[in-house]
Amino acid sequence: MKSKRIAILIPLLGLLTINLYMANSQALREDPVLDERIKKFLNSRRWYDMNVPASDGQLLYDIIVKNNYKSALEIGTSTGHSGIWIAWALSKTGGKLITIDIDEGRHKRALENFKQAGVSEYIDARLADAHTLVKELKGPFDFVFSDADKEWYKNYFIDVDPKLKAGGCFTAHNVSERGRGYGGYGGQAVFLEYVRSLKNYETTVNSNGGGVSISYKKSDK
Repeated sequence: MKSKRIAILIPLLGLLTINLYMANSQALREDPVLDERIKKFLNSRRWYDMNVPASDGQLLYDIIVKNNYKSALEIGTSTGHSGIWIAWALSKTGGKLITIDIDEGRHKRALENFKQAGVSEYIDARLADAHTLVKELKGPFDFVFSDADKEWYKNYFIDVDPKLKAGGCFTAHNVSERGRGYGGYGGQAVFLEYVRSLKNYETTVNSNGGGVSISYKKSDK
């Protein structure tokens, strides 16, 4: 009797796995026209002015799509390179990005870049002091990218942590394993040492581009 039950259970488990895979695949929205527009725009610019390299943009995109994240926060817009990658991923998952920058010139250029790339509808760009606004945002978020003033990295994390869902991901730019202690130097080192001390986070560092720490929140506490 037991062997018969096992024989019946195995195909059912296989069917469940297939259904879960199909459900996850179907959750992603495909838009080849938008994809081509974004690729063309990204390749038509040289992204200076404190923007991330393309490899880091691709990394952020992959994390969001892989985990089906929908509610993202970016601290430090610059002129919008990373925001376009993030918004592109959110166009697949049906999500939206809040991005913050304190510099009016960069904010205006980012708005124009978002428009030309075709991702404006997926972005709520704020001209504000992130030191204040991050505290005020209600969330919840499932993805965060920190790329503003490095000495404030730990503060940004502490402010966002209660608003980050379990299973969510906090990423930070220009973080390295090299140099003095964890995270390289200055605020990045202080931040990385702190987040690695938390038992409910699992943190790795991707060094392929400008250096990105990737911290997954395993539980609320």
